[in-house]
Amino acid sequence: TPRPSPSPVVWGTLLSHHTGAADTLMEACCADGHRMATQHRDCSLPYTSESKECRYVCRHPMCRCCVGGVAMGSERLGGAPVLGGFSTLTLHSCSQRCCHCCLLGRAAQAAGQSCEYTLMVGYQCGLVFRACCVKGQETADFAPGDIGDIQEAGNSPTPLFFPELNNRSKGGGPCKQQCRDTGEEVVCSCFVGYQLLPDSVSCEDINECVMGEHNCRLGESCVNTVGSFRCQRDSSCGTGYELTEDNDCKDIDECGTGIHNCPPGFICQNTLGSFRCRPQLQCKNGFIQDALGNCIDINECLSISAPCPVGQTCINTEGSYTCQKNVPNCGRGYHLNEEGTRCVDVDECAAPAEPCGPGHLCTNSPGSFRCECKAGYYFDGISRTCVDINECRRYPGRLCGHKCENTPGSYFCSCTVGFRLSADGRSCEDVNECSSNPCSQECANVYGSYQCYCRRGYQLSDVDGVTCEDIDECALPTGGHICSYRCVNIAGSFQCSCPPSGYRLAPNGRNCQDIDECVTGIHNCSINETCFNIQGGFRCLAFECPKNYRRSADTLRQEKTDTVRCVKSCRPNDVTCVLDPVHTISHTVVSLPTFREFTRPEEIIFLRAIMPVYPANHADIIFDITEGNLRDSFDIIKRYMDGMTVGVVRQVRPIVGPFHAVLKLEMNYVVGGVVSHRNVVNVHIFVSEYWF
Repeated sequence: TPRPSPSPVVWGTLLSHHTGAADTLMEACCADGHRMATQHRDCSLPYTSESKECRYVCRHPMCRCCVGGVAMGSERLGGAPVLGGFSTLTLHSCSQRCCHCCLLGRAAQAAGQSCEYTLMVGYQCGLVFRACCVKGQETADFAPGDIGDIQEAGNSPTPLFFPELNNRSKGGGPCKQQCRDTGEEVVCSCFVGYQLLPDSVSCEDINECVMGEHNCRLGESCVNTVGSFRCQRDSSCGTGYELTEDNDCKDIDECGTGIHNCPPGFICQNTLGSFRCRPQLQCKNGFIQDALGNCIDINECLSISAPCPVGQTCINTEGSYTCQKNVPNCGRGYHLNEEGTRCVDVDECAAPAEPCGPGHLCTNSPGSFRCECKAGYYFDGISRTCVDINECRRYPGRLCGHKCENTPGSYFCSCTVGFRLSADGRSCEDVNECSSNPCSQECANVYGSYQCYCRRGYQLSDVDGVTCEDIDECALPTGGHICSYRCVNIAGSFQCSCPPSGYRLAPNGRNCQDIDECVTGIHNCSINETCFNIQGGFRCLAFECPKNYRRSADTLRQEKTDTVRCVKSCRPNDVTCVLDPVHTISHTVVSLPTFREFTRPEEIIFLRAIMPVYPANHADIIFDITEGNLRDSFDIIKRYMDGMTVGVVRQVRPIVGPFHAVLKLEMNYVVGGVVSHRNVVNVHIFVSEYWF
């Protein structure tokens, strides 16, 4: 709702007229002026009060501004300089207005009111008001009885001047609406609904609708007014409602206001938004009034649910009804129920009656029955009987997944071995035979059957196809090549073994490795003997140099041979020793295996001598085996390789071991047919029993 206009602060409760007219409330005068200024923008309209003071207040521009209706137009007239608050060019016209303001001040003084003017009459009028009021208190010349003279002095060409008009703290100051003098400055403010402009003097209206400072409800629109606002409904109230002063919809009482149209004999009853007419006439039981107020009969048989008991018929009467008992007449195939109220169907197919005979299906129907063949049978028109249907022959391959067998009136399905009947009774699903562990080791299910297989080292039995038998890997055609010495079969696999002494199994589990007793220190040779390793064992050898020879420190030791060299060392003056052509005697130990396949000579010893291949002095080197060549198993040939003459000892015949032979080899350096230098090499040959 819009805020109420600020109530004018008046300078007295009542102003007395010198003629003795009725006292007029200044609030009523200013309210009248406010209404004309804001609504009509015209102060020439007739006023509520005929009091001269009231007309002065309402017509005076300054007073009209005090209530916010019209702009103050009296401060500057025609843009000319103002003298004492009024234009010097229009002093004659302004003198009458000044008299009105002075009249108000004198009236306030006469009523005993304060001479401090309110802001309701404007700045200039306030100055005149206070000056006249104060002057009246100081002198008695301007008595209240002279008020009428002042009122009628509007034609006087001489304006009224007062010395206090230029006092800034008196009469409202320079402010347009409200003013407060702090002693140092004048502070301006505005009425409620206005806001101060940047010049700190003037005021302008606040648009509460734009600023959101209104309190209009939902369905109402805010409309701004000068100094306030009002709420206006967006839509009308509709038929049967009227708009109240507070913008609400109020129901119209058509019955109370007499605007209804109920005919005579009807009573008006008000409802929200409308009214209704109730007939004054009351109908008896069994009757109801129509829209015209007439009493008409009620058909209880239609309006009441089952008014009569079961087995009786309802008959409507004037104002009531009657019930009449039913007597039904049942036809063929029907009979009365136990209550005797209605006809019910006779079930001819109910036991023990068999109207259709065996093999037939009796189907009851309302008032009758019919005979049909059971499922799986068909009706033979010749024999007039039901004959079994062979479903397996009629629908081959369509009823069962595997095998179909006919039965009287039906059929059943079965499956082949390895399958079982599914839940639908027609399809066949594979049986997982492996779940019953039919195999001795591993089982693999296949569609309709299963397959047994064995782990590594086993083979499936040819007898039953489910048992796994061990494979004797040692007896296989390739078994001789599995192990280097001996193969031992075990369940599911095999193991290789080596001779009980002198050998050990290699990391690959198949080959045998010789144990070097001389390196491992497990031999029993004395300190004066040399341990020589052979395949599968060792030998303790004692090499002593002959007379006039000493043992050389450069003993050669290789993987399969050992060499001990004796160098000639003659005593002084021993001419025979010096002339002896044998300069070195070497003892070499060689370990040879038993050759299982001997197809060509095997080269086992190489004696190297450095000399020109074709010397100019016709020198020559002759190699020879002088001792130990049993059964002529060895020979020696001369060969030239890389600028050296090499004597190669070869094994030319197989040797059945084990045995120990000593070959004495001589390497003679012949010059001119005479041996000038000779080296003797004693070769100890050990033949092993095994070689892997």
